Amino acid sequence: MKILVLNCGSSSIKYQLMDVIDGTSNLLAKGLLDRIGLENGILNHQATGQEKIKCTVDIPDHQTGINIMLTRLKDPVGGVIKSEQEIKAVGHRVAHGGENFKESVLINEEVKKDIERCGELAPLHNPAHVKGIHSIDNILPHVPQVAVFDTSFHQTMPEYAYLYAIPYSLYEKYKIRRYGFHGTSHKYVAQKACESLGKKMEDQKIITCHLGNGASIAAIKNGKSVDTSMGFTPIEGLMMGTRCGDLDIGAVLYLAEKEDLSIKHTNDLFNKKSGILGVSGISSDMRDVEIEAYENGNHKAALALDMYAYRVKKYVGAYAAAMGGLDMIIFTGGIGENDFSTRKKSMTGLEFLGIEIDDEINHNLKGMEAIISKPNSKITVMVYPTNEELVIAMDTYNIVKKM
Repeated sequence: MKILVLNCGSSSIKYQLMDVIDGTSNLLAKGLLDRIGLENGILNHQATGQEKIKCTVDIPDHQTGINIMLTRLKDPVGGVIKSEQEIKAVGHRVAHGGENFKESVLINEEVKKDIERCGELAPLHNPAHVKGIHSIDNILPHVPQVAVFDTSFHQTMPEYAYLYAIPYSLYEKYKIRRYGFHGTSHKYVAQKACESLGKKMEDQKIITCHLGNGASIAAIKNGKSVDTSMGFTPIEGLMMGTRCGDLDIGAVLYLAEKEDLSIKHTNDLFNKKSGILGVSGISSDMRDVEIEAYENGNHKAALALDMYAYRVKKYVGAYAAAMGGLDMIIFTGGIGENDFSTRKKSMTGLEFLGIEIDDEINHNLKGMEAIISKPNSKITVMVYPTNEELVIAMDTYNIVKKM
């Protein structure tokens, strides 16, 4: 079954075309349409086993972008399908499912309405996902579509973990609570790491660290998410590339008053100008900051790295306490998979839990699955590359094949 996986942003569409057969998948092609609705739109495309293609193209809207993508997938020279009729299902990454969706679902009119309603909770994401869904309705009207939600895995959190200490009436009225994100990634790496170790996820206490430009940590006990660092929005929790993470609400109010900031400017300050970028003053990219810190001795760059690792360590300790123990720690995401220094610094000081990192393995590991703890470590520490697109494809396959 050929399945198209779409991740539609406000001005971009990431896509992969996979062939799923009996629970196994083969990647046929992947790409990115960028600068939708802007001048000089860009298509990046690569069919498996072929050279990357990059070109400038006019992309006024999402529907045009998807048509451009389909044309490339059908290209007589470098295409991977002869007709769009070969695509039997489309799986969509959807950022926010609110409290309505605890698992992936077949998209119908009511699901579309619910995703639109959740747009109030994720105004930068859900409206774009809806555009992608409607575009497929118009282009491939008879192809079933499936929604896979970033928030669904975390819907198992207990009430005492997901509620904020604000008047309960505000939760009832506006559904203000911790939702968590990156759920697809947290679930995938936890399952796959357990499989690789021959362990049952239902028997383990696991902390998954999805560390990238956006970052979150999840506590997974007996196969279920019981807490996670991101909250009502993706800004809460860890320090990130441009997001501040945990911050005293009093500081927000104080700065808004002192700087005479509008709600929009306040949002931009803490979502787009803070985090690693804000502290270092250099970049939101960990690699750039590390060069400045280690090669040029830049104090603010070094401080940003220390702050980042400290917050990871703090959450690991807190979640170990919340679960009453810990069996595994898993690093994933662009930073988690590739940055040995962040992994090392965030684990240093946790030796009292029985964590012993193998420095040689950790230092030489980049973007691969491996255990980075020593054989006698009481807690297994792993790196496991995430693959959210694969999860979306498999969920889509499992739902559509039952139709």
